[in-house]
Amino acid sequence: MKTRIISAILVMGFSGIVAQVLLLRELLITFQGNELSIGIILANWLILEAIGAFFLGKKIEHTKYKVEMFVFVQLIFTLCFPVAIYFSRTLKSFMGATPGEALGILPMLFSSFFVIFFVSITHGALFTFGCSLYNALNKTSEGASSIGRVYIYETVGTLIGGIAFTYLLIPYLHAVSVALVIALVNVVMCFILLGKFWRCRQKRTKVLGYASVVVLFSFCLSLATNGADVIQKMSIATQWRGQDVLHYENSVYGNVMVIKREEQYTFMSDGVPVLTTPTPDIVFVEEFVHLPMLHHPAPKEILVISGGAGGVINEILKHSVERIDYLELDPLILEVVRKYATSLTDAELTSPKLEIHYLDGRYYIKNTRNRYDLIFIGLSNPQDLQVNRLFTREFFALAENRLKQNGILVINMPGSLTYLGEELKNLNRCILNTANDVFAYTKIIPGDGFNLYLASESQEVFSVDSDVLIERLKERNIETRLLTPFHIEYKLHPRWHDWFMISIAHGTERINRDFHPLGVFYSLAYWNAAFSPYLKGLFRLLEGIRLHIFAILLLTLVLLFLIVRTKVKRMTRLSIPLCIFTTGFAGMLFDLVLIFAFQTLYGYVFYWIGILVSVFMVGAAAGGYITISLLSRVKKHFAFFVGLEISLIVFSVILPLILVEVNVTLGSPILFLPLAFTSGLLIGLEFPLANTLHLSAKGKLELSHTAGLLYGMDLLGGWLGGIIGGVILLPALGLLGTCVLILMFKASTLIILISSASTFKTFASST
Repeated sequence: MKTRIISAILVMGFSGIVAQVLLLRELLITFQGNELSIGIILANWLILEAIGAFFLGKKIEHTKYKVEMFVFVQLIFTLCFPVAIYFSRTLKSFMGATPGEALGILPMLFSSFFVIFFVSITHGALFTFGCSLYNALNKTSEGASSIGRVYIYETVGTLIGGIAFTYLLIPYLHAVSVALVIALVNVVMCFILLGKFWRCRQKRTKVLGYASVVVLFSFCLSLATNGADVIQKMSIATQWRGQDVLHYENSVYGNVMVIKREEQYTFMSDGVPVLTTPTPDIVFVEEFVHLPMLHHPAPKEILVISGGAGGVINEILKHSVERIDYLELDPLILEVVRKYATSLTDAELTSPKLEIHYLDGRYYIKNTRNRYDLIFIGLSNPQDLQVNRLFTREFFALAENRLKQNGILVINMPGSLTYLGEELKNLNRCILNTANDVFAYTKIIPGDGFNLYLASESQEVFSVDSDVLIERLKERNIETRLLTPFHIEYKLHPRWHDWFMISIAHGTERINRDFHPLGVFYSLAYWNAAFSPYLKGLFRLLEGIRLHIFAILLLTLVLLFLIVRTKVKRMTRLSIPLCIFTTGFAGMLFDLVLIFAFQTLYGYVFYWIGILVSVFMVGAAAGGYITISLLSRVKKHFAFFVGLEISLIVFSVILPLILVEVNVTLGSPILFLPLAFTSGLLIGLEFPLANTLHLSAKGKLELSHTAGLLYGMDLLGGWLGGIIGGVILLPALGLLGTCVLILMFKASTLIILISSASTFKTFASST
């Protein structure tokens, strides 16, 4: 039976990571892929797991039917997972929102909460149930050891699940099939767990057994008769009701979809339109291409980073260029464009002047020896790290080094010719400050919908006026539908530039950096102002947040806790749970910092994220195993725990120093693996020891309560780190500031822990 329980715990970890990542991907498409939604989804997942672990987990302590209870909850998880996938796609229709409509913060918060509710809460309960079941069936009194071993087994399952999801499931199966396969594995596990009791006379066991058989048969039938494909098509049709969805496919980089309306094809990446063909946005492609090209006296060598297909390349080819290098990170995008080719895209992608590179733009521009007359950044609005890394001071410096004499870097940002709100002012001013910090000259051509930025080291390029541009347009015999001589005069009239500069004059003075991505923060603030205007004040408050504010707040809370504890002695027992809370907080932020840094440096974190998370989990499992092995040999458990707390503080100082050095040298990404392992190791070392100390302080064995409490506090800390890490801390404070905040959190609970040393004195001396 012990082998069966361990197998069930492994399946629990395997299923949990697959469910979490898959639901995250599906909701990300529904929420149009901004980083704010990622933080909200992860935060909801963690808080619901904490509720399940602590509140539902306590129910099993006194039940006689532990196996049956575990199977019952596992069956609920199994049934809810595929249903959650369906509702993640169709929730907009239930909310009355149109398929392409963006949602505000509160709708995202509540809708994602309800979509993942049963999946997350049952998975959290399974951990606590697993601890009690493992301890009972092994007939051991060492409760802390049981909790630690379950933690290790679950982590190993999570590791296997992360690797399998990345390399076996997503590349070959769609989301509904993945959900049904995971459900099938869980049902088989339920059947195996009940095998020993199958012939018993207890009615509840037989009912669960028969239910497992029915569910198992249903899932097998669905997979064997293409039922998964039918559900997949139904959910997509509901998600994009009224639209003709021709293609829906996941790659390691994201989701790619094609919608047809009459004769127009719209290609979407993670729910966001990236190109329309055969009739593109004429205003954008003609202004974005021809205005910069006409500023250059003789453009020959052109580099386009993303967004080139579907109009931009076609317009560039109207000039007498010799070579166009086009970079696109995800090969699937252009594969699908070729599959649904039109005369426009066919002419673009088959041009002998075009060279396509499936590479990250930043990596290419860092390593190529080619120099260009113009570099076009086809992405706008740095609302996530993937895009923001092309709008930082560090990238602008790389681009400037790849430009020829009179070369021009071309970017575009959200804009308006009628009114610039505070958020839009700060976003544009931040990017302008960043460009001005690198280039000698920056010219802005304001517009409705987007502002065009031209940056160069050449004053001659920007000394030209509308008359010169009109003359070059005629000389090059370029045919356009919108960009007439009158339109050029209108766009370059000095009143627009003067109005724009006056409008942003009181905007931010800060610049956008690799490890301090203010572009992401201001983009999120701009997005929030559009879709959740009632939260404008919050983002404006967060803009002024600084580390000393956190320091004062944490110091005040620690002092209040110490004062109240002198009156309420029971609060002494909270020292270990509080330490685990801040450890969960630190663990989530270490993970986010590594993902953040990897994405900033290399740009393909969605390909490596499975590896990074898996190595982190290996470290956590190794840490738990090491602690369990040492529990019987280490006499001073409390001192050992204090040492682990100090180690986390030291690591929060070392980590940013290493990453800054990697940024300077751009070393191999392999370096991130030992960093991920070490951060996981330090987190994993604490959990089994924390259970031992907390059980000793309680004075009696309360296994499921302790497991649920500490596991819940760990998840709550991760929830706090997740919800404020990607949205507030990393964009607003930067990498270094975030690591300093981790240090302050851990130092605060270390003070509380040391002041509670007398609570563990008796236990320490007895061991």
